[in-house]
Amino acid sequence: MHSSRRPALTRRIVLGGAAALPLVAIRTKPADAAQFTLKVATGQSLGQPINTRLGAACKRIEATTGGRVKIGFFPASQLGSDTDLLTQVRSGGVDFLNIAASVTSTVAPAIGIANVGFAFKSYDQVWPAIDGALGKVSRAAVAKSGMLIVSRAGNNELRQISSFSKPIVTPADLKGYRIRVPVSPIFTSMFTTLGANPTSINFNELYSALQTHLVDGQENGLVTIDAGKLYEVQKYVSMTNHIWDPFWLLGNPRSFNSLPDDIKTVMVKEFDAAYLGQREDVVTMEKTLRQTLTSKGLTFHDVDSAPFKAALANGGYYKDWKAKFGAADWKALEEAAGGLG
Repeated sequence: MHSSRRPALTRRIVLGGAAALPLVAIRTKPADAAQFTLKVATGQSLGQPINTRLGAACKRIEATTGGRVKIGFFPASQLGSDTDLLTQVRSGGVDFLNIAASVTSTVAPAIGIANVGFAFKSYDQVWPAIDGALGKVSRAAVAKSGMLIVSRAGNNELRQISSFSKPIVTPADLKGYRIRVPVSPIFTSMFTTLGANPTSINFNELYSALQTHLVDGQENGLVTIDAGKLYEVQKYVSMTNHIWDPFWLLGNPRSFNSLPDDIKTVMVKEFDAAYLGQREDVVTMEKTLRQTLTSKGLTFHDVDSAPFKAALANGGYYKDWKAKFGAADWKALEEAAGGLG
């Protein structure tokens, strides 16, 4: 009886997977369950390119490994907030997590070196740094926290300030201003030094916080503002480029190290490709998003960053964070971004 049922079972597998898997993967996929079942999660809105890229990478990994790996992909905070997901990847409840360095800094402080306020002026400075010395700092920091970084960094954008009540064009406009920031000490520190009242709120709660005016404004890149439909609850965007934040794919070491070397190689290759593609996606989208968001009701203001940077220097922000990160990491930052206060 076993041999008579087996062809039907194989046929069901072929029919169910034919649309998604190449023929070679269908032929090599065993009839029973995959050898390794993994979860990949993100906290980013569905419209963000990181989700498209990671979702496609997961399918390529399944196909290339001939079905030995089955990956459940859970975007847009389906498994919890950023803070929840960070806990889950550390415990093994989630195997891999796309998350910003800013949030990761709550458990791996040195990874926040990339988030120093008004350090980077352009992506031309960003990528040599994060693919080089600052990337090494970040990987070491995550390793100390009991996780690992699986792939190249992605682009969580140069960040802008959006507002409901007024445009933010000078440091004085931030005095007493209620602004949402991610759960990250360096963000809170920067806006506090500038005189604002920052409130740490997870991204999946941001829209409602703006809608109910729990906070008046927030700060994110244009891709995030568009994908999260924040234009529905904001009026102004100030082009401050005040912080750059990388995305990292964090992994649970037990999950990753339990995989055979050939599967690890495939995963790193495909995840690297996903993040490099996402970098290009963001740059392409940013070229047209200002016009797109203007058509959706937002008013843009170009901002001179020099007064903000001077206010941070005068307020001791750079001095304090240099002491926290240490001279060696700070030197790596300044070699990439230029001198800071």
